[in-house]
Amino acid sequence: MKANTRNLENFWMPFTANRQFKQTPRLLESAQGMYYRDVDGNQILDGTAGLWCVNAGHGRPEITEAVARQLEKLDYAPAFQMGHPIAFEFAEKLAETAPAGLDRIFFAGSGSEAVDTALKIAIAYQRAIGQGTRTRLIGRERGYHGVGFGGISVGGLVNNRRVFPLLPGAGHLRHTHDPARNAFSPDLPEHGAELADDLERMVALHGAETIAAVIVEPVAGSTGVLLPPKGYLERLRAITQKHGILLIFDEVITGFGRLGTPFAVDYFGVVPDLVTTAKGLTNGAIPMGAVFASRAVHDALMQGPAEQIELFHGYTYSGHPAACAAGLAALDIYQREGLLTRGASLAAAWRTAMQGLKDLPNVIDIRTIGLVAGIELASRPGAPGARAYDVFVKCFGDGLLIRVTGDIIALSPPLILSQSEIESIAGKLSDAIRKVA
Repeated sequence: MKANTRNLENFWMPFTANRQFKQTPRLLESAQGMYYRDVDGNQILDGTAGLWCVNAGHGRPEITEAVARQLEKLDYAPAFQMGHPIAFEFAEKLAETAPAGLDRIFFAGSGSEAVDTALKIAIAYQRAIGQGTRTRLIGRERGYHGVGFGGISVGGLVNNRRVFPLLPGAGHLRHTHDPARNAFSPDLPEHGAELADDLERMVALHGAETIAAVIVEPVAGSTGVLLPPKGYLERLRAITQKHGILLIFDEVITGFGRLGTPFAVDYFGVVPDLVTTAKGLTNGAIPMGAVFASRAVHDALMQGPAEQIELFHGYTYSGHPAACAAGLAALDIYQREGLLTRGASLAAAWRTAMQGLKDLPNVIDIRTIGLVAGIELASRPGAPGARAYDVFVKCFGDGLLIRVTGDIIALSPPLILSQSEIESIAGKLSDAIRKVA
């Protein structure tokens, strides 16, 4: 195998069992449309849009050409007390696509940076309006908000948290996953909206005057596609407004068409104060993140002498010219090809295909929304995660890339997929689940 002829020792891989991987590596060498090709020439159907990010499919020449032109014209320019036109152009175009009212854009380099930016903006906002005691940040169990110290503090995945020191005072709402009552729900779960009332308990315990913001994923992706119960997000929004607490939606995964609407804000009709984005922002072509802020939050910091810096925060690569070029080209593709809403027309077929796996061995729940699916498997006694990992390996060998977290299989294909590719994903996955059983 060509992969084994390479020296793999120097690259310390992220979120990977490095020693296990390097014994039997899986190396992707090229990609086009819905497919990867590995170093041995095998075609791999991309069931995960890379890592939830390649929404318009791979190898889009429009993005390649836009980035090349930009690098030739201006490879880099600082964004501290300086500017370059394409960053303002991209922010303007994003504001037109963003949910109404969330049209002030702060650029970062990734989803993790976008989350930490949003958390800092929330605290700075509270201070700016005379609420400086509000420094507490609230996340949710089983939430994933990247790998910055802010993100892991409000996140709720234990392996991301147990080794590292966390921000003091961070609290967590309970997660909404309730398979005993909601397994195989064809739509949003019926039960669990009352879990939003956890925030009232935290207000009673800590005092609203200490809480700056709550951050949640509208649909929790990395933990295994956990859908919000009916009425949950509406209830959470009402409680935050009641107590002067900012609400942050982490849309790093759900943004840019994943649910069949431009953003989860549009899908659920619940408007937060801040939204974090990344991944689909540039179709995965160049790392970039962004925070969409409401005018109320933004304008609260635009006070005092005009010559003072309003927010002491930013990154060397905030609004990087090449990333902005990639983002503009990606946004043009999304709009021209209707990809921000295409998932809505495929959602029923996608749901039917995924629910067709219901009676396979060890399948204990299936959850779908838009073009996302989570298939939960029963864990092997004493070996949590092993069954899903074996399905992952089997699928890859059969020409399908899936993602697993614990014993949950997550699927999020590019938004360009066809009906035949839906059937292919379901067929290959069905075969792998049977073989691994």
